[in-house]
Amino acid sequence: MKGRILVVDDKPEMLLLLKRLITEETPHEVVAEAGAAKALTRLREKVFDLLITDLKMPGMNGISLLESAREIDPELSVVIITAYATIDTAVEATKKGAFNYITKPFPNERILETIEQVMQWRQGMYENHALREALAKSGWQGFMIGSSPAMRNIFHRVQQVAPSAATVLITGPSGTGKELLARAIHYYSSRSGRKLVTVNCTAIPEPVLESELFGHVKGAFTGAWKDKKGLVEEAQGGTLFLDEIGDLSPILQTKLLRLLQEGEFKPVGSVITKKADLRFIAATNRDLLAETAAKRFREDLYYRLNVIHLELPPLKDRRSDIPLLAYHFLEKYARINEKDIKDISPEAMHLLTSLELPGNVRELENIVERGVIYCRGNILTEVDLCLASSREAFCAGPEEDMTLASFREAKEQMMHVFRQSYIEKLLKDTNGNVSLAAERAGIQRQYLHRMMKEVGINSDDFRQAGE
Repeated sequence: MKGRILVVDDKPEMLLLLKRLITEETPHEVVAEAGAAKALTRLREKVFDLLITDLKMPGMNGISLLESAREIDPELSVVIITAYATIDTAVEATKKGAFNYITKPFPNERILETIEQVMQWRQGMYENHALREALAKSGWQGFMIGSSPAMRNIFHRVQQVAPSAATVLITGPSGTGKELLARAIHYYSSRSGRKLVTVNCTAIPEPVLESELFGHVKGAFTGAWKDKKGLVEEAQGGTLFLDEIGDLSPILQTKLLRLLQEGEFKPVGSVITKKADLRFIAATNRDLLAETAAKRFREDLYYRLNVIHLELPPLKDRRSDIPLLAYHFLEKYARINEKDIKDISPEAMHLLTSLELPGNVRELENIVERGVIYCRGNILTEVDLCLASSREAFCAGPEEDMTLASFREAKEQMMHVFRQSYIEKLLKDTNGNVSLAAERAGIQRQYLHRMMKEVGINSDDFRQAGE
């Protein structure tokens, strides 16, 4: 993103140096002021993304300026630079909300890298705010969450299909939310005031399933000591949702076909035929056409079920929905666990959107729930997610080595490993093309060259590997 930066220092030569460096090396707009009073006036006139201020200045020092600036704009990012670094001032600046604390003299790369980090953070925060607004406006919250073209199409079709009496077949991989979609169809139907009864065809043992579905009369089998209503009768006037219907036995497929065709059923052991007033929704992760071809699923039953077909895509085919889903689960599990977690860090969100997630929405939900449990602050970070990919990217070595280092040394070590692994992956993916790698990373080509030099990476090595 192209941002607006305000630089404040009482030394004209430092102001000139910083303004020239940032202007030449980044796309950002830079405004320079020689004192805190003028800086505060600027902040009242315009919105800035970043304030870079010296610590020791006449009148108002950098920390006081930080406090006053954050009163004007609570979301303003602030970086403090100083030649008089102490642990106490660094801790104070951090507590007051400083993004970073840089000591003089510093290499140009340190300032440029910090600016890049700030802008990436703010871009992530802007996107997160937009996602929260989108989630708040979603009329499907509690059922299905998504804004991708695939999900918008599903939502549109549900609104068309739900008011009808037609049987609906929902297909899609495990964990994509087939039951939630069935609930949405029932909710928007004319039967929403009656029960939605769910039957998991794999969770109930086959010998018991017929009795569970259709009920039984007293004496029908050993243990049937009284009449019992089945789930079909329990759902009268409402909706019967048959989950994982592809796993039904051939005998039950035959009895279910009669229920769908005739709207009739008999409890086990009964000679009396009963009428069923139901809306049928079925779901499966199997390919029912392939199952019919293999004679494992009745063809006539398949066509009875497949009046309306809704297919839920895997999450990897709608990655743009991951942030919305992540925020939904964050709010859900923060509430359940009574935690005051208000946001997801941009780094954590980037990690979530890059995962393969073979378990789809269910797997994403589990990851966010775990992160909420482990999170100790009010922002969910990539470390809280406890994923192997985050540990490999951010842990610089064995824990014993890390604990022997100071915080600053450990942080520098971790950042070095992160830069190295990130740049190597970039260059591998772009066959050593530095310009393309910089474009994908969203940074200046010159800045990428500097980082490559710092971590000892040569782009020629990746060109040879790619050939």
